[in-house]
Amino acid sequence: MEKITLKNGHIDMPVPEGIDLRQEILKLKKEKNAVILAHYYTTDEVQEIADYTGDSLGLSQQAAKTDADIIVFAGVHFMAETAKVLSPSKKVLIPDLATSCSLADSINEKTLSEFIKKYPEHTVISYVNTTAEVKALTDIVVTSSNAVKIVSQLPEDEKIIFGPDKNLGNYVKKITGRKNMVIWDGGCHVHDHFDAQALKKLKEEHPSAKVLAHPECNENILSQADFIGATSFLLKKSYEEPDNEFIVATEPGIFYEMKKRSPQKTFIPVPNENGHPLNVCVNMKRNSLKKIYLTLKYEFPEVDIPKHLADKAVVCINRMMSMS
Repeated sequence: MEKITLKNGHIDMPVPEGIDLRQEILKLKKEKNAVILAHYYTTDEVQEIADYTGDSLGLSQQAAKTDADIIVFAGVHFMAETAKVLSPSKKVLIPDLATSCSLADSINEKTLSEFIKKYPEHTVISYVNTTAEVKALTDIVVTSSNAVKIVSQLPEDEKIIFGPDKNLGNYVKKITGRKNMVIWDGGCHVHDHFDAQALKKLKEEHPSAKVLAHPECNENILSQADFIGATSFLLKKSYEEPDNEFIVATEPGIFYEMKKRSPQKTFIPVPNENGHPLNVCVNMKRNSLKKIYLTLKYEFPEVDIPKHLADKAVVCINRMMSMS
């Protein structure tokens, strides 16, 4: 049996020369009763071979509904954790263990515990972009699509800790008018660094274009947007609205699905503050066909969550479901 080694988080082994990775993946998927999930921010080739594409929680919910024995999650690590929490009896594989998330990394069990001590009697609301350990300390988890709806259901005088995304927290606070909301100082390295001046210039160059922006963006981006919402919401607007041009302030991996659904339309990315025209999530792009093939073949690396931790983490997710 071949020795499986990891290098920088993924299986470090060559594949046979001339192998058709797409066909081999499809073959292995069928043999192993596996399902492949790909986040909207992964590369085009990864999204092309996925059984389901979507945002993080939606993918995990979809996987839980399937009768698959194996879930291959092409995304970042916390997403695979969430999939395992929601599908404890399934084997969850991740093509690259090094696919971290700057937002999820901005908070952990220790720092959140200390923060909670500073603000006793506060309801802890955490964005789904967090680790299982953080979810275990959370009262209610939210997504970018339902955060406003869920916060709005709490009593107006409810004391709230909201984390870890400060931009989403400030957006929710603004929309709901909540006064007693303490916001964690975390952010996404993609959404937090779009260039507001470049966006203003793009709007001048494309006066008929509508601006789509994710609520993880800074206020100076959101204030210029026509539509603000989660990735799935922005996608929906891109094909439902009659406009032919859209300026998009979110990770450009979503362009694959946008162009697939509306090939006649033009989608323009907002550059980042360093002038890069494509403001990408490097961790999402770490997923590749080769890594998916090797992960599925050797069923490794596997994401596992201790039962006591998964039992705690699933509580806040179930509360969100009931409130949604």
